[in-house]
Amino acid sequence: MAEGDIAVHARAHVRYEGAHQTLPVPFGSAADMQAGFEAAHLARFGFKAPARRLAVEMIEVEAVGGMQEAVAPAPARGEENPVPKDSLRVFTGGEWVEAGLHDRTELGAGARVAGPAVITEPTATTVIEPGWAGQIDALGNLILERVEKKARESAVGTEADPIMLEVFNNLFMSIAEQMGATLQNTAYSVNIKERLDFSCALFDAEGNLVANAPHMPVHLGSMADSVRTVARLNEGQMRPGDAFMLNNPFNGGTHLPDVTVVNPVFGEDGATILFYVASRGHHVDIGGTTPGSCPADSSRIEHEGVVIDNFKLVEAGRLREAETRTLLASGDWPCRNVDQNMADLEAQIAANATGIAEVAKMIANFGLDTVQAYMRHVQDNAEASVRQVIGRLKDGAFTHVLDDGSQICVRITVDAQAGEAAIDFTGTSAQHPGNYNSPRAVTTAAVLYVFRALVGREIPLNEGCLKPLKLIVPEGSMINPAYPAAVIAGNTEVSQHITLCLLGALRVMAASQGTMNNFAWGNDHVQNYETIAGGNGAGPGWHGVSGIHSHMTNSRMTDPEVLEVRFPVRLERFSIRQGSGGAGRWRGGNGIERVLRFLVPVTVTTLSSHRKVAPYGMDGGSPGAVGENLIRRADGREERLPGNAIAELAAGDAFVMRTPGGGGWGSP
Repeated sequence: MAEGDIAVHARAHVRYEGAHQTLPVPFGSAADMQAGFEAAHLARFGFKAPARRLAVEMIEVEAVGGMQEAVAPAPARGEENPVPKDSLRVFTGGEWVEAGLHDRTELGAGARVAGPAVITEPTATTVIEPGWAGQIDALGNLILERVEKKARESAVGTEADPIMLEVFNNLFMSIAEQMGATLQNTAYSVNIKERLDFSCALFDAEGNLVANAPHMPVHLGSMADSVRTVARLNEGQMRPGDAFMLNNPFNGGTHLPDVTVVNPVFGEDGATILFYVASRGHHVDIGGTTPGSCPADSSRIEHEGVVIDNFKLVEAGRLREAETRTLLASGDWPCRNVDQNMADLEAQIAANATGIAEVAKMIANFGLDTVQAYMRHVQDNAEASVRQVIGRLKDGAFTHVLDDGSQICVRITVDAQAGEAAIDFTGTSAQHPGNYNSPRAVTTAAVLYVFRALVGREIPLNEGCLKPLKLIVPEGSMINPAYPAAVIAGNTEVSQHITLCLLGALRVMAASQGTMNNFAWGNDHVQNYETIAGGNGAGPGWHGVSGIHSHMTNSRMTDPEVLEVRFPVRLERFSIRQGSGGAGRWRGGNGIERVLRFLVPVTVTTLSSHRKVAPYGMDGGSPGAVGENLIRRADGREERLPGNAIAELAAGDAFVMRTPGGGGWGSP
């Protein structure tokens, strides 16, 4: 092979310093490689950071040898527009059409056949659709190409079709699932990467939730408020490539560790916002008075970390890294690991970039009018599904008491004929002096979750589910607090209590463990956060599940191997807490026992419920066992803790958590 027949390709695999993913770019001058990398990073992850140093991880050189001559002789020159030897009827595009029939062996180089047509040969039959053409090249290959633009919109239309409705239900959810896959794969923290404490969703131009992946119900039902806040505060000022973040519970957020990143999705004109995509991730530390940002004794929102309110994270594709780091390091109790926060924020930006790209593909495939029409149809379908469920419900009321004596009251009044229900929380305790306050967005999320769960078939959890529901939530109550209330337990604990209160009023099932068992620990160098599984409630016809996250949370436990590799801890016990589920004709699920021994001094914080009040049974079933938290010191002494606690553990001390069981259903 002659030297001139060999092509050499040199590539550099480049990444931002401190990042994990590399991208290949053509090897060249430093300026050319930087430009190529930034363009590739912007396309793949949705941002670039020109001020950040680049690292070349690998140089790749590939040599490709070319052929000196064709492996087969070129065919003779043929007619440019050959006449078919026959014709036949072909069903294509929903109708029968006349197609020309050609013999491949009789077509010479340069011959061009326009569709509809059929080309036969001894080993194959090729159908050329209308709008396509086939041409024989100099080597005898048959090359097909589209010659007319596809009439996409007319293929589906904008009227609701039952089959296409199901297609779009799954298509919208698939976009959110792909966003979630990107977020999981690119995140740094164990909390997001391993425990999957995140959510992704797609919203329409008004900020209404259209579809989500099966992530965290407490996130998904409340994220629309964050999206609408961003849309309202930045109206007329957003540009393609912009991304915004917030966590303010009084402006659309839930609690401070849950940071939401929102991107507008623009049309081809670059000025019209068609949709929004958003990702919400629980950051393992966002500052606050204790590591892990879950202080048991917080009484003001500032005690729980850095408050972020409508901050522009990315501007026209450029990550505002310096400004973001300054924000995260601000306040009396700043973030303890800003590098980790930045890595997870970049993963959220990448997730949104995936969503934007997938939305663009969907529009290219079906047309904008069709996509927007089905965004309305899936919400209308969800509304109709909930109205149908409401028609089978009865009026009900319930009071759910918390460990400290606070209570959540609800009265549900059903108008079966109209398919509507009023959800009245009048009588609920006033704003909590501590942190058991649920922002209004979280309260709405709990209601949305319960009525979506009652549907019993696969529809997206979206804004349509709320349309038949009238919510009455007293202002200044613990489920609709005013600034500057502390809310860290509102998102995790009070959301579960609201859910149990609604399920009790509807008499659907017995109580689950009714808590997320928040367990945060760390020091100035390392932090971690987990929610811990427990027992689920039984129902008429089924036993409760043991050792599971239920209702408003849908996260995982951290794998023991990952936990021990990433952190200075040893997991000594992780087992089912036998006998903790409530007795009944249908038994409640059991909680678990988890024992974690620390190898370095740490501050441990717990936010956990049902340590005094047992999860209720129903229809004669027994309640589940209450949970227990305790410290087992290195010398063997044990110290029992309340559900909300802050404790200092020395190296060698262990923390023991026994989670509540679910209630039973029916007399044993």
